[in-house]
Amino acid sequence: MLTVVNEDGTTPHGSLIDEIVREGARRMLAAALEAEVNAYIAELADQRDESGRRLVVRNGFHQPRKVTTAAGAIEVKAPRVNDMRVDEATGGRMRFSSAILPPWARKSPKISEVLPLLYLHGLSSGDFVPALEQFLGSSAGLSPATVTRLTGRWQADHKAFGERDLSATDYVYVWADGIHLRIRLAEAKSCVLVVMGVRADGTKELIAMADGYRESAESWADLLRDCARRGMRAPVLAVGDGALGFWKALAEVFPEARRQRCWVHKTANVLNAIPKSAQPGARKALQDIYNAEDREHAVKAVAAFEKTYGTKWPKAVKKITDDIDELLAFYDFPAEHWVHLRTTNPIESTFATVRLRTKVTRGAGSAAAALAMVFKLVESAQARWRAVNTPHLVALVRAGSRFERGHLVERPETVAA
Repeated sequence: MLTVVNEDGTTPHGSLIDEIVREGARRMLAAALEAEVNAYIAELADQRDESGRRLVVRNGFHQPRKVTTAAGAIEVKAPRVNDMRVDEATGGRMRFSSAILPPWARKSPKISEVLPLLYLHGLSSGDFVPALEQFLGSSAGLSPATVTRLTGRWQADHKAFGERDLSATDYVYVWADGIHLRIRLAEAKSCVLVVMGVRADGTKELIAMADGYRESAESWADLLRDCARRGMRAPVLAVGDGALGFWKALAEVFPEARRQRCWVHKTANVLNAIPKSAQPGARKALQDIYNAEDREHAVKAVAAFEKTYGTKWPKAVKKITDDIDELLAFYDFPAEHWVHLRTTNPIESTFATVRLRTKVTRGAGSAAAALAMVFKLVESAQARWRAVNTPHLVALVRAGSRFERGHLVERPETVAA
């Protein structure tokens, strides 16, 4: 490949390094498509007609097309297959379909993933083409009409997500939180109600997401009732902040679920009731409670906190002592899970980046479009969530195993005996 390079290292089509990357990506994609087709034909080499001729053979190439990828826009000539087999069920011709490059693909999934980020950051569909063209070297597949169709598809994906059957999945632990974002929702004081869970195999998963008014009990109840209607069973433990709306709704829909109050939210509430000069010491005393080696030591740490701060700041101490059972509930579960169960950080950490991307915009189109954008962001992040520590213990929790000081002491079969 010969290319004219200017003194500053650029070429007529951009920088030399970008051209090298794009050419390398083009060659690798071409090689992968060739290998895929060759494997398909080799696998069906024994398929022949009455004259002994192969039914599946190569048939040149499709017309070249440009595909927008993270490496830029690259031109692709996909191999073509002539498949003369007949589907006995339908009577139609069998067709080869590439798993690498679908027939009408014009952009990679990664490019589709970045579009909701731009949309939430305030770009209109008309801004996408010039914005991405600067980075990708092409606007292929990124017209305003294409972006509008994508947002419509994202809304359909979000709707399908909210209507899926939950009866086949067992969520043993759940986290719930109301996330306030600067996006346009149904009401001025709306927030995004989020429920995440841990499946019996230890993996984390988004369960439900909807907009709700001020985290009200009715908004939470609507969301939880909808989950129950779609087959969700009660979790063993629910983790949430101090919002009374969620706990009231949980008691109505899943009364058998145990409660765990989030220590991050609780710590902030307690420190707000203590002068700044005393907050460092109080914070350390609170950490001694939720980082204790077991419940017994945590109760002693609570007593120490009450003794130290109860005289001067009784309201701050009361915030701990009034909720002691719900603050220490996590100690009754496997020690390996404590770090996951004492806060709503799984939700907070996921939405931290969403907040960064939405704080500069005062709206993202309609309420449905805004929620769809947030859903696509979370869906993308979900692929990178790691399972809880020692995931095999989650199934034992659901089965009713008993844990003392974080260690398994009694299996369900022992209880039955």
